[in-house]
Amino acid sequence: MLSAGIVGLPNVGKSTLFNAVTRTHNAPAENYPFCTIDPNVGVVTVPDPRLEKLGQLSHSKKIVPTAIQFVDIAGLVKGASAGEGLGNQFLSYIREVDAIVQVVRCFADADVHHVSATIDPIRDIEVINTELVLADLASLQKRSDRLQKEVRAGEKSAKIENAVAEKLLPHLDSGKPAITAPLESEEKMVARNFFLLTSKPTLFACNVAETDLAAVAKNDQTNAAAKYVDLVQDYAQHHFGTEAFVISARIESELADLSEEEALEYLRGLGVEDSGVHALIRAVYHLLGLRTFLTTGEKETRAWTIHAGEKAPAAAGAIHSDFERGFIAAETIAYGDLIALGSFAKAREAGKLRIEGKDYEVRDGDVMTFRFNV
Repeated sequence: MLSAGIVGLPNVGKSTLFNAVTRTHNAPAENYPFCTIDPNVGVVTVPDPRLEKLGQLSHSKKIVPTAIQFVDIAGLVKGASAGEGLGNQFLSYIREVDAIVQVVRCFADADVHHVSATIDPIRDIEVINTELVLADLASLQKRSDRLQKEVRAGEKSAKIENAVAEKLLPHLDSGKPAITAPLESEEKMVARNFFLLTSKPTLFACNVAETDLAAVAKNDQTNAAAKYVDLVQDYAQHHFGTEAFVISARIESELADLSEEEALEYLRGLGVEDSGVHALIRAVYHLLGLRTFLTTGEKETRAWTIHAGEKAPAAAGAIHSDFERGFIAAETIAYGDLIALGSFAKAREAGKLRIEGKDYEVRDGDVMTFRFNV
């Protein structure tokens, strides 16, 4: 199962966010640096409103969502790349995850200590990024030194790797993450072998106070948190080519004991239409390169995980290896078309139910039935 690591400075709300996304209280969230030492790991179901509607259409007895893994990693401090704080231990945990959710403090609270004493989300982001870039520079320079010896010895693969390393080193040296380096597709494949921290896809989570949620939702620029969120969203777009989501980790963590319906009702009372955590989980799922196809019937309606770009036989194999081995065809319809028409019978009459073969690239939200013969 692919995983996303929750990272950030101490006391920005990482463990509180972990508790919110996992709907548990498993991670200690105390007001002191390095409250988390060993990473907390939790499996998180991916919110998908399509499942409920599809289940109603099929009168399904059971609804089964898909899931991903979140890892709550200890806070990083300035100098971590040189061993400060939890240093190398922290960085090793980041190497093991597939994507990063960087939590950024956008709330003021005199009772919650900030390691830099003041609230400045862009400064905080740059502290994290600098440490990750410095760690990558150190590891890539060592790799480059070794590669150059192999190049002189005439090793062809070393020459290819070294050419990519020579492109990445000045990019990292300028303070930019590896994921934004202008590499060709083939070069990106080579760069994966370097296992760089800053090559991992990243999202930002702007952690705001409960009392600021409504103002942020309205983009009220008289509100400090709304201004902070704007700064982070702009930074995320221009420096990482990615998104920043608004969450109130504390309130969403406290809502973990309520049903989904009760929690949403409470949030709407605060002036927001949906859970920021729900939006974040869905975004992380896509960030990991994952997509969902659906199956439905009286027994169950289920979401299945595939990688973006995978073909119909691979989707069949997500259900059972025999389905992929003996794949014949996939009866397929887009979720929106099926719901609009109201039944498979009407969809078939309207010509919306298609028979797709081995070369069909599965789309997110496809409702599928497989024909196979083993």
